[in-house]
Amino acid sequence: DMGKAVKLDWDPKYSVGISEIDTHQQKMFELFNQLIELKSAKKDTKECINMISAINDYSKAYFSAEEKILRKNGYPDLSAHSKAHRQFAKNSISLRREVAEDIENLSDDVINELRDWLIGHIETLDSLYVPFVRITDYIQQTKQKN
Repeated sequence: DMGKAVKLDWDPKYSVGISEIDTHQQKMFELFNQLIELKSAKKDTKECINMISAINDYSKAYFSAEEKILRKNGYPDLSAHSKAHRQFAKNSISLRREVAEDIENLSDDVINELRDWLIGHIETLDSLYVPFVRITDYIQQTKQKN
């Protein structure tokens, strides 16, 4: 048992150096925190399901914005990255279904798993594209100067 679901504090170490994406990260963290609050306040199933839907919907907007930037920059690992995003969507949709069947399925462990997936994704896969995007930006700027 991983213990209680702990709220997420956004930390600049998660930054990918693209303010739009950093803002999306922060919003995702907020949504997770709201879900944790609903759970600890023992809110009804409907509210929790709506919150999971909000996380799912927002993740789609966040991930597609990120993929668009990576596509524009010609990021070579985009397909693996997108696949990971789709996995998150699958996980959150199945969580929504499980919670709809029984609110008890919204356990701290389940919230922690989703949350840890997000943090792990930011710290590993997202951090991989940071230098790539930086270099691409730098090359673009250099071209513009010449």
